[in-house]
Amino acid sequence: MPQSPPPRGDTALHIVRKNFSDTALSSLRTFGRTVELAVESLRGTVTDIASGRFPWREMLHQAWYLITVTALPAILMAVPFGVVVSVQVGNLIHQIGADSLIGAAGGLGVIQQGAPIATGLLLGGAGASAIASDLGARTVRDEIDALRVMGISPVHRLVIPRVVAMVFVAPLLNVLIIFVGIVAGYVVAISAQNVTPGSYWATFGAFTVLADVWISLAKAILFGFIVVIVACQRGLEARGGPRGVADGVNAAVVLSVAAIIVVNLVITQVVTMFLPMRVA
Repeated sequence: MPQSPPPRGDTALHIVRKNFSDTALSSLRTFGRTVELAVESLRGTVTDIASGRFPWREMLHQAWYLITVTALPAILMAVPFGVVVSVQVGNLIHQIGADSLIGAAGGLGVIQQGAPIATGLLLGGAGASAIASDLGARTVRDEIDALRVMGISPVHRLVIPRVVAMVFVAPLLNVLIIFVGIVAGYVVAISAQNVTPGSYWATFGAFTVLADVWISLAKAILFGFIVVIVACQRGLEARGGPRGVADGVNAAVVLSVAAIIVVNLVITQVVTMFLPMRVA
């Protein structure tokens, strides 16, 4: 006798479970390929520089391009960020009668959180989209396969120069955002919140130590590395013509930004645990 079909509820649950498991496995495989690309890029950078085969011209070209597409947006982002931090924190501090601490609060906010996150978001938006679109277009035009046929590694020829360029530009962009953000907060504090310049810089120097700057630079470098690895991986795996390139660019931007937020949360917790804030 023919068996009766399973109930509709069981069929829908089976479909949901299958889709969830397939998505989870696909995500794990993608993460594994990304980690493999990161390890190969780090190893290849060391070997290429040691052997004198590193493409410096391509690296400088990519670095200059990243600077041109992120420098002005970094300034435009740093100014309102410094102003917002100064105004919001200043209003709270003013209610407890500690106006002189605006410099410390604004400086720590910009250095520890604002500058590295803004750097990562700018590189994830402008840098990741440019890299993913470039490598994705090369992939769909079979240029990547042509390089492999000729015995040229796409990682050494295309990925590693972009990785080094991104890691080189990230701390420079971070320093620019720190400078502009602090100056913007300082102008607002002394002009709109009646804070004296001496007290602003005194509290800024008392609470902000050199370790905060080094941590901010390290976070910016790590965020830049994450962005470029994700963008290169998405670009090299683009499939399906122009639509595939567009999907790769979108995935590169979304994944890099999400990874930056998660990694920043973890780093902030670790730094707070082992390096609590103290007066210099």
